[in-house]
Amino acid sequence: MTASLIIRIEQSIAAIAPERWSRLTGASKSGPGGYNPFVSHAYLSALEESGSATAKTGWMGHHTLLESDDGTLLGAIPGYLKSHSQGEYVFDHGWADAFERAGGQYYPKIQCSVPFTPATGPRLLVAEGQDADLMRQTLATGLQQVTRQLGVSSAHVTFLREDELPAFDEAGYLHRTDQQFHFINDGYANHDAFLETLASRKRKALKKERRAALENGITIDWLTGSDLTEDIWDQFFAFYMDTGSRKWGRPYLTRSFYSLIGERMPEDILLVMARRDGRYVAGAINFIGSDALYGRHWGCSEDHPFLHFEVCYHQAIDFALSKGLKRVEAGAQGEHKLARGYLPVRTHSAHYIAHPGLRKAVASYLEREREEVEQIGDYLESHSPFRKGERQDPGKTDEGEEPQ
Repeated sequence: MTASLIIRIEQSIAAIAPERWSRLTGASKSGPGGYNPFVSHAYLSALEESGSATAKTGWMGHHTLLESDDGTLLGAIPGYLKSHSQGEYVFDHGWADAFERAGGQYYPKIQCSVPFTPATGPRLLVAEGQDADLMRQTLATGLQQVTRQLGVSSAHVTFLREDELPAFDEAGYLHRTDQQFHFINDGYANHDAFLETLASRKRKALKKERRAALENGITIDWLTGSDLTEDIWDQFFAFYMDTGSRKWGRPYLTRSFYSLIGERMPEDILLVMARRDGRYVAGAINFIGSDALYGRHWGCSEDHPFLHFEVCYHQAIDFALSKGLKRVEAGAQGEHKLARGYLPVRTHSAHYIAHPGLRKAVASYLEREREEVEQIGDYLESHSPFRKGERQDPGKTDEGEEPQ
């Protein structure tokens, strides 16, 4: 007799045993596929337990689980029931406004992503030993069923891997593209070897920029593992609060979030900290995957020319090359990254819109938007800093994963 497949919703990652979750694709260093720290139990549970991603902040846990009738976890989609569109980095405010002007109710919606984290990674998580294609298709159609049963407007799966798109395409989701800038390690021995692939003028400009960033007696420290003390987190959180308050008005992450990740996943974290006169004046947090370094937040207490570029981009390249990582994903937006060797890379999302009228309007919009994204990407690639013949193909990565 064939076992039944059951789709159910779990409102908290904490209710799922870490050892069950770690058997899913990308969620554990020892599990199937490449490790992505953002879908680990440690990271997702820290977001919830710290009060950063909760019903109170508009991120009510709504994780879709696929189980056999004996309770075995076969697959999952991390997700949230959202009452707004903040902290997602794939913008649908215009869709919400149009639908509500027409008398519809856009919120709540289902958002399948990692809160506040614009990093490509697995969204259709499948347990080791399962038929990945079948499980992905079942999860994609199951999410549609959940959306209809709840009576919400839509489900949005953002920053998914390119190899997950067929499951969503087959289920009739709408496909959206955008772009980010990533550094691709083409087997460089060190930063100087990378610079040699750039046009002479670009190479000289970056060397000058790096020297200028470290003037005024600034030195750089890489902190990871046991280096991540509570005092260090206090200092970094002050940087984060300053930048977050200016960018968003209210920073998304709480101080306890940093303590929790420092306790649960310290070896997956790199803090790049800039020191002057015996104290830290700036810093950036990065997360370490099996083959990528993911840059996230930056902040400072003193302004120094080019220090942001040094701490966030150049040092990230140095670290990635030193560890043999294949790429650096430096977060959302930022054409200024192009001049520093970060190339445009396509990102993907999938959207299920329940209302036929809204779905038709969004589909038309996305068709035009995809063409614009492609044109902009082609233009930016033509202005890459690499010498002719040295340009990389940033779209090709292992395991079908699209870089951030």
